[in-house]
Amino acid sequence: MTERTVMIASSHGLHARPASLFTQAAMKSGVNVFIAKTEGKQVNAASILGVISLGIESGDTVTLTAEGTDADAVLDHLVGLLERDLDAE
Repeated sequence: MTERTVMIASSHGLHARPASLFTQAAMKSGVNVFIAKTEGKQVNAASILGVISLGIESGDTVTLTAEGTDADAVLDHLVGLLERDLDAE
């Protein structure tokens, strides 16, 4: 299992638009990816309802995990998304 920890850069956290961009990227990856707040419940990163239910705010740290052949590349891409302010784009 591959894992990455990242701090959320979007100025309003992972609300509707940033969560949608993130979950779409996770879904398109073809890899099972999960996201969790520090010491919190883990949800499918491709589920917008699951991601929004975590209540992830700007500056929160989350952990992404994935398994599979392309897990490293997929997590690198998703971390890159979360390190950007998706609200400003």
